[in-house]
Amino acid sequence: MPNRALLELKNIGKTVASKLYQIGGTNEVELRKLGAAKAYQLLLEKNTEKQLPVCYCLYSLEGAIQDRHWDAFSENEKTELRLSAGFAE
Repeated sequence: MPNRALLELKNIGKTVASKLYQIGGTNEVELRKLGAAKAYQLLLEKNTEKQLPVCYCLYSLEGAIQDRHWDAFSENEKTELRLSAGFAE
């Protein structure tokens, strides 16, 4: 699999890509290494002054890793993602 740039990944625009660069997610391989839950947690830590919506960020990150649109995840998948990121149900 080629190592694609962040902006080539599904769900990743300039804003999310710039935030990912801040935490060391500079390309597809690095994002995969971090995983969506860890990347989201790091983004929350780095951006304490801003709220990062779960659907916008956590689901988008997982969608980028899986090459799926963020809203294509089932409710069960979304629940599992939220739990893996440390959100209580």
